[in-house]
Amino acid sequence: MKTPASENPAAKVPPLPAGFRIELDQDTKPLTDELWFGGSPARVLRLTAAGRAAWRELETGPVVSKAAGVLARRLTDAGFAHPIPPEPAREPDLTVVIPAHNRIGLLERCLAGLDGRHPVLVVDDDSDDAAAVAAVAAKHGAKLVRRESNGGPGAARTTALEHVDTELVAFLDSDCVPADGWADRLAAHFADPLLAAIAPRVRALAGDTWAGRYTRAAGSLDLGDRPARVAPGTRTSYVPTAALVARRAALTAVAIDGAVFDPRLRVGEDVDLVWRLHRAGHRIRYAPDVHVDHHEPETWRGLLGRRARYGTSAAPLARRHPDALAPLALHPWPTLTVGALLARRPLLAAAAFGGSVASMTRLLRRDDIPTSGVVRAMATAVEQTWLGCGRYGTQFAAPLLAALMVPGGRRRWGRRAALASLLLGPPVSAWVKRRPALDPVRYTAAAVADDVAYGAGVWAGCLIHRTTTPIRPAVVRRPLRVDPKGQR
Repeated sequence: MKTPASENPAAKVPPLPAGFRIELDQDTKPLTDELWFGGSPARVLRLTAAGRAAWRELETGPVVSKAAGVLARRLTDAGFAHPIPPEPAREPDLTVVIPAHNRIGLLERCLAGLDGRHPVLVVDDDSDDAAAVAAVAAKHGAKLVRRESNGGPGAARTTALEHVDTELVAFLDSDCVPADGWADRLAAHFADPLLAAIAPRVRALAGDTWAGRYTRAAGSLDLGDRPARVAPGTRTSYVPTAALVARRAALTAVAIDGAVFDPRLRVGEDVDLVWRLHRAGHRIRYAPDVHVDHHEPETWRGLLGRRARYGTSAAPLARRHPDALAPLALHPWPTLTVGALLARRPLLAAAAFGGSVASMTRLLRRDDIPTSGVVRAMATAVEQTWLGCGRYGTQFAAPLLAALMVPGGRRRWGRRAALASLLLGPPVSAWVKRRPALDPVRYTAAAVADDVAYGAGVWAGCLIHRTTTPIRPAVVRRPLRVDPKGQR
């Protein structure tokens, strides 16, 4: 299989254009003048003398020289930095597309939130009250296209593209409330010719119920406040099309039998599209400095039902992209350390941790990389492995964990404590980090229910599609990528 241009460091890609600035990611750390640590996945980047000179240009201003553009592309592709586009010289050539099925009130609110600077196309996906949808669209000056059969949001967006001739298209779901100028701010990034799509932050819009407060703190479409290049295997592996600005030519180039969105997917069609764009060598970005609000269920039935539906998409996505979807990545040494701790084998855990430190130290010394901070880095890897295993166990084996925690005739407090740490560790850790407007007990209960519902959806999809790929962890044998000497 050929390595796509998006994954091949030797592939020739154009530099980031003149006028772009970059900002370093918060995890980027200079080890020396020559060596930087950071990126997603984590790696060590080695700068040549020419690369260091190019960085001095980028550090104080925008891209001017070709060398600076090449380095800026390298840094933003690897996740060491994020692009800041120049001010556009003109308004973008853009159409807003809104798929709609019923939800007249939400459609009204969505259209009212638009600024009127761009044409709007509403696609009625066979709503029960077509006249009401038409009236709302007409009230706000939007063009209307009606589908005679309901095909889901992906099919509606594909239908819309048959009626769009602008360079860019901004997809916006009817249950979203856009911020002023959201599409224009994202469109500025298309000064980069490799960019195919960019998404804003999608914040949860919900009431003051227990479910509503939980989803505001941990909305499934909210990918957080850190910008990112979007690619499988990175910190941000996908973006939803609830709100997305895309280059129309790039969308049509990856169409399947004329359909940009796979019509067989009612859920997960956005993830499939993003991964097809990535595989074709395009860039996709997440820009949380721009946001839209998204209506979320305010009842547990609605919230958990939506999470289960999202889970059903894992199996068909795994069949289409078997190398892009893994529920858990396991590094051998941290995994052995966590396993030993859970089994209450402290000597084995200490030996495994020592092995991880020695292995990483040997790798770094081989490439003349400073080894300070290795112990802390490997401790963080152990912590992340523990949290990952806990989330995995909750999603796919919560009934088993709960059954094993039930007190028996003999004292098994150590085993129950270990299992409880898997079940409760991830939500408690998330609560400490986020400090949401919800007490830790209710947040933890909600997070566990959320994961169980999603896992149930994944299991259902696996049974329907007869695959176990979405529940199989991946073993990662190379803990850190190190650029060879001589590369910029």
